[in-house]
Amino acid sequence: MKSISEREEEILEFWDRERIFERSVQERPAEKEFTFFDGPPFATGLPHYGHLPSSFLKDAVPRYWTMKGYRSTRVWGWDCHGLPIENIIEEKLKLKSKQSIEEYGVQKFSEACRSAVLTYAEEWKKIIRRLGRWVDMDRAYKTMDRSYMESVWWVFAELWKKKLIYEGKKAMHVCPRCETALSNFEVTQGYAEVADISTTVAFKLTNAKERLGVDGPVSILAWTTTPWTLPGNVLLAVGPEIKYALFQNKKTSAFVLLALDRWSEYAKKSDAGDYVQHDGILKGRDLEGLTYEPLFPYFANTKNAFRVVSADFVTTNDGTGVVHIAPAFGEDDYRLGERERVDFVQHVGMDGRFTTDVTDFFGQEVKPKEDPTKTDVEIIKWLFKNGKLFHKEKYVHSYPFCWRCDTPLLNYATSSWFVSVTSLKSSLLANNVQTAWVPSAIRDGRFGKWLEGARDWAISRDRYWGAPLPVWKSEDGDVIVMGSIAELERLSGRTIDDLHKHVVDEIVFEKEGKTYRRIPQVLDCWFESGSMPYGQLHYPFENKKQFENGFPAQFIAEGQDQTRGWFYTLHVLATALTQGPHPSIPVSESSSAFRNVIVNGIVLAEDGKKMSKRLKNYPDLMGVIEAYGADAVRYYVLSSPVVHAENLNFSEKGVRELYSKYVNTLWNVLLFYQQSRSDIPDDYVWGGKHVLDRWITTRLERLRKTITENMDAYRVADATRPILDFVSDLSQWYVRRSRDRLKTPDTDDYRECLLTLERVLASLSLVIAPFTPFIAEMIYRGLPAWKGKKDSVHLETWPSELHQGDLEIEEQMDGVRAIVEMGLALRAEVKIKVRQPLATLVTTVQLPSELSLLIAEEVNVKQVVSGDIPKTYSRKEEKGVVVALDTTLTPELKQEGLLRELIRQINAQRKEAGLTRSDRVCLQYETSDPEIEQVIQSYAEQLKKSVLALSIFSEKSDSMADLLVDGKPVRIAFQLKTKS
Repeated sequence: MKSISEREEEILEFWDRERIFERSVQERPAEKEFTFFDGPPFATGLPHYGHLPSSFLKDAVPRYWTMKGYRSTRVWGWDCHGLPIENIIEEKLKLKSKQSIEEYGVQKFSEACRSAVLTYAEEWKKIIRRLGRWVDMDRAYKTMDRSYMESVWWVFAELWKKKLIYEGKKAMHVCPRCETALSNFEVTQGYAEVADISTTVAFKLTNAKERLGVDGPVSILAWTTTPWTLPGNVLLAVGPEIKYALFQNKKTSAFVLLALDRWSEYAKKSDAGDYVQHDGILKGRDLEGLTYEPLFPYFANTKNAFRVVSADFVTTNDGTGVVHIAPAFGEDDYRLGERERVDFVQHVGMDGRFTTDVTDFFGQEVKPKEDPTKTDVEIIKWLFKNGKLFHKEKYVHSYPFCWRCDTPLLNYATSSWFVSVTSLKSSLLANNVQTAWVPSAIRDGRFGKWLEGARDWAISRDRYWGAPLPVWKSEDGDVIVMGSIAELERLSGRTIDDLHKHVVDEIVFEKEGKTYRRIPQVLDCWFESGSMPYGQLHYPFENKKQFENGFPAQFIAEGQDQTRGWFYTLHVLATALTQGPHPSIPVSESSSAFRNVIVNGIVLAEDGKKMSKRLKNYPDLMGVIEAYGADAVRYYVLSSPVVHAENLNFSEKGVRELYSKYVNTLWNVLLFYQQSRSDIPDDYVWGGKHVLDRWITTRLERLRKTITENMDAYRVADATRPILDFVSDLSQWYVRRSRDRLKTPDTDDYRECLLTLERVLASLSLVIAPFTPFIAEMIYRGLPAWKGKKDSVHLETWPSELHQGDLEIEEQMDGVRAIVEMGLALRAEVKIKVRQPLATLVTTVQLPSELSLLIAEEVNVKQVVSGDIPKTYSRKEEKGVVVALDTTLTPELKQEGLLRELIRQINAQRKEAGLTRSDRVCLQYETSDPEIEQVIQSYAEQLKKSVLALSIFSEKSDSMADLLVDGKPVRIAFQLKTKS
């Protein structure tokens, strides 16, 4: 027998051979578009468990809407630019810095990046195909393509025209290893808990006597968790309304000044000394104008520096209530330095090393990746040696790291180009309200709150492998922004085949007597991925009608981290482009880039920890698929909370269970149908009169409605979960209860049952097709041909209604199953096996005879009656329903019990012998037990029918199998007479 993996591979070959994916798109009308935007991954690593939720969502949803008659073009994309690629090449070429890259050669470096971009592309293709995901990877867009980059330039130029892009200097987080700034949403992706050294520093006041009226040296105490910033100190900030006090050391008569509320914390510290509070309380505003000696000598001549000023951002939550200000490091610091007109001091370069001015520490990294506190320790030693250290201690806090290379970031004031997100905020919030999020809470929660606090977006990077900013400047600062290749070719007189930095940096042109050169920066790769809707179709230079007909997208899906990544950049750029009286995209009103978005959570190891190659705490993905098939993994993921933004602790056991309960169960139902099927007259009309037939078709119609309602609302888990319950009902109730009906061909009951099962399987294959496409195809192809049947289930149309529902029979069947459960529970309590018939089950519920018959067969009683319950019966009551059993065993009942056990064991031997339902045998037996002999003789006809025997006779044989039926010996053998 073929494995599930082999069967799925056959389906993949069938899809490829018959071009089913392509046909599913082409056979839908072009004017009825369901647009799906696919965020581009990097091909610098292999797919892993984290890619599963979004991959399955991106497959299931378009499959569903395709079946609903929409054309859903699905084209893959590759994210080709940015630091991930650069870091790989730097490591490969052993380049340690930007300087070493430039010495190596920007052109050679860029070409090395280009060659490495698609390292694992072929492996991605194999795995994505094996997952059963339909997406065109052969015509994938690449962000490094000339056409894509031109569309990115167009987006930039359009924002420039709308005055939404500007060049400015701000405090931003920079990565010293990569020597470039990061956007605020990139920074949020890399925080980690670290142990730094917090330092309380004594700044000696120079005008304390005249301002504070005290004799003796006075030092104002400031607290910092970044000692490396202290050489760049130029101001001290106090809160204008905060109360401050002087404390005098009884031994030295020296004073320290800090917030009154913070002294109690310092008084506990061993090195606080013997201090007493001096008379008088001062408000922060009273301290303005105090001056102090520069802490370090390096920038002692800085204009307007070394003063105490007030600032609203100062608090007494921690530290001393006095904040040390180094304007080159920190947003508040930068703004305060500008307000106070202090000469700008930047004592650390973009490479994260002290500049030449810092003579004692020149060249040292301020936050070494391998030992982030190393330089802080050196600074603290200097402070101690020079009598300026008041206190130090370990301080655990959250600190940002580069999400690409794990280097500690620096909050650094530097120049950048920005998108003016703050000017778009009202439109961003309004457009978000018009977008449907799953789960819905993210719209106004995680995403909405992020929009409310959104800051201007730094989009330039001082790097190499990326889309260059299309900005050319003259020496006097005049700017020309290129919105197309044609524009640059016209101005430069050159033909341009490549838009990468090492090419366009060489393009210099003159206009109106001025010489223009390109600025050196490249664009943030998030700007490129946010331009994906336009870049993939080379809009507006090509495919203009196709793009505009499909914008905004009906659907996108990615992980929760993309609320501050791709979702955000898509939203910002689309809102900007559709803004104003002359939108760049012809729309009636401003819009987001997408109408519906599903946000998935994170896949963790089974123990709840992050999946780790080092820890080996997760099974091999392809090994799991090989063992249980892609459908089992798909159903496991799609029915889990991970597709609704919650985390999933991946369990191979869970996949195995779903393979057994779902995929293998459906396969066995299909096999049962195929083995039971015999020809039915073409003119036979299905009636659907049997109670089980009416019930299962009603259940299927309810399933269809549930799936449709939830998929229309993009609630994929809610659509997927009920399928398993239906499969259980189909297998464990309908098929099991119908087995006897399918043992007698050429009867109306047989035909009704077989046609019902065939109809249910055919319809079920349609409604499960988006979620588990392999088993859906296996079922569909495993059924006989009928008029209008397509080549594939995935070319079918989503059913608007399957069958006429019968809610009454569904409710009644629920009651029947509840009574059965109670009856079986009673059997278990009195320890009577289900194979042992009992005389009577009594219930307080009034039931039609056809339903009473089902209960009788399932609980194995002779009759089911409604009415009063005799006191001698075993009874059970639940939710007002009483069920009771007569547990008296008569000799006749005992014989029937033996018969059932005998049938069970003989059929087990048939299965072991490899016989099918179509194989007829002569049953040969030998027994010395009179009870077994009597049962065989008394129930010969029933026995023959139940074990598919043409005759039964007693005769010894050397090849007989030994059985024990309730401890009674019997030997059997088969003589095969007719074989299927």
